[in-house]
Parts: sequence; structure tokens; C-alpha cells
Amino acid sequence: MFRIKNTISGLLVFGLSTVACAHEGSAPAAGMDINQNRMKPVYADSHAPIGVMAEHMHKAGEWMLSYRFKHMSMQDNLMDDSSVTPEKIVTTVPNRFFGLPMQPPTLRVVPVEMTMDMHMFGGMYAPTDWLTLMLMGMYMEKSMDHVTFAGPAGTTRLGTFTTVSAGFGDTRLTGMFRLYNDGMHRLQLNAGLSLPTGSTTECDTILTPLGTMPTTRLPYPMQLGSGTYDLLPGLVYGGQYEAWGWGAQYTGTFRIGTNSEQYSLGDKHMITAWGSYRWQPWLSTSVRLEAEYSGRIDGIDPEIVAPVQTADPDNQDGRNVSLLFGFNLAGQPGLLRGHRLALEGGFPVYQNLNGPQMESEFVLTAGWQYAF
Repeated sequence: MFRIKNTISGLLVFGLSTVACAHEGSAPAAGMDINQNRMKPVYADSHAPIGVMAEHMHKAGEWMLSYRFKHMSMQDNLMDDSSVTPEKIVTTVPNRFFGLPMQPPTLRVVPVEMTMDMHMFGGMYAPTDWLTLMLMGMYMEKSMDHVTFAGPAGTTRLGTFTTVSAGFGDTRLTGMFRLYNDGMHRLQLNAGLSLPTGSTTECDTILTPLGTMPTTRLPYPMQLGSGTYDLLPGLVYGGQYEAWGWGAQYTGTFRIGTNSEQYSLGDKHMITAWGSYRWQPWLSTSVRLEAEYSGRIDGIDPEIVAPVQTADPDNQDGRNVSLLFGFNLAGQPGLLRGHRLALEGGFPVYQNLNGPQMESEFVLTAGWQYAF
């Protein structure tokens, strides 16, 4: 919460600064005609909401650096689209590892809360007007709280514990190709590749139903990468008329083969659409709808064996639809020209999970971009 408050405060300061810059540049001095291009407004809505990535292109020779902070929180559990309590999970949901040593017939450990913070660093360069290249790396911090139930059966709570993982995630390389642009409508094709730079062998200490506390490999949601090379196709449409803007994007994630731990994460498909309104050249607001489908894991890591839902490869797929609201700020002529700040936050309006799985609660993305 401290990070979120600081982020919002920083955005408000930037917004006040852009007002000052816009005012100062509204009446250029004589002789400024040679720099007319530098005095033109920079429109905040020329970029999509900050939660949408790889959605715009640059002119030949232009660079852009970016930083995004994304916070996601999950709480409680769903089976399909219905809430389910930890007590019901540990008395009704079978443990797929039953029959192995020390494995009870039903699940005995239940995750109850999870947070994930992502720091995403990006760079873009356009060698031509029809091609923009993007490189993005990320650092992730994950935390998951659990409750452990005593023994092989019953609803007696033994205790709680938290697992943590942190490190660099996978790295993305993307080429964006301009297909069409008439000033009002634009269309681009994305072709990307995700490199397996994130760890798939993260470990931490857990509390078992017998009261022991071994260090073991963490389940799939707590790992930092896919371990596979992944194809990242995409298609983006954008439109603009006076102060109104709109757009839509499809992105896919297709896993290539299996990783060294003998599994591959499920493929993903995401479709999003947004609309925006520009109140001033330096300020726009937006509303966005996002729908995502994630497939189940293919294969299994032989080192991930535990009576908890997150250790089951079959409990990883589902559908989510989220509603998000945001705003973009664009620096005007002066020291802030080329700089952008943006914030977007939202929540799920529909979830249907092959579970039990944890229920998404909230997502917040804040970002800075600088083009030169």
C-alpha cells in the first residue's frame, strides 16, 4: 500500500508539472517557428492504457525507454465460478499424489492469499517507419500465504506459513510491423519470442500436515519463468477521432516443447478493448475490458509433490474477464517533453477456474515512458 500511495502522489506531481509546461509553451516567443515541431502538443492518448504492451510503434530512428510496476493480488478460492472454503477443499478435493509416501487422500494445505509485484524494464527502437523492435525484461517478487490442516483428515487447523520467491523472469523480444495507417485507423502485427531466463526451481520452507517444516520445490504459480521458449503473436488495432480514442489487441502465448523439469505451462490467449477521452493534450482517461484464457499444464515436475492445489498441473487453467480504469499524462514542450506517466487499476468481473484455484482480486499498473 505504501508503494501504491507513493506512485499516485508522483503521478499527481507530474500532472501539475505538465500543466505548468503547457501554459509556458502556449505563447512561443518570436523566432520560434524554426522549432515549430518541438512546440506541437504531445497527446496523452497516442498511447494505449499502460496495462497494454507492444501496442504502438515509433518513427524511423526513434527510441523509447520504459518502466512499469505491476501489482497483482489474489485472495480466497474458486471452483468453477463458485467460492469454496479451505475446510471444504481439505475434506472433498482429492489429492492426486495419494498413494505416494506421506500423501493423504485429500488436500491438506490451502493457499489463502497471494501477491505478485513485477518490475518491467523495456526498450524500443524503430529502424524504419514500418518496423519497431522491443526488448523487455522483468524482476518479480511473489508471496503466498497458506493454512495447513492437521493430519490426514478433518478440519483442525495446524498453522499457517508463507512462501516467497523473487528473481528475474523471462525476457521478451518483439517485432512490431505496421500494416496500415491512414491517420484515423491503424493496424499492426506483432511477432515475439519469450526467452526462458526465469527460474523454474525455486524452493522454500513449508508446514506439512504432520507438523514438519522441510524445504522443498515450490508449486508452479510460485516459479519465476516458463522454462520454455514461447511464441508471442499479436494483432493491434487503434483508432482516433478528435478527442476520442479506441483500440483492441489480441496476444497469444504458445509454448515450444517442454522445459528441463518435464512440463510446459499452458498456452494463453488474451483479448482486450479500450476507449479513451482526451481532456487536455497532456491528460487522457481510459476504460478497458480484458478477457484471458489460460490452459492447463502439460506434463508434471517430479519434484513438485504436495497435498496442495497449486501442485496439481490440472488446477491451472481458467477464464478471467477484468474491467480496468486508467489515465495517461504526457509532458509538453520543455524539460518534460517526451516523458509520460500513466496509471491503470482494475478488478475481475467474471472468473471461471478449473479448481480449486485462487481468486483474482485486484491489479494495478503504473509506468513511465520516455521517447527520444
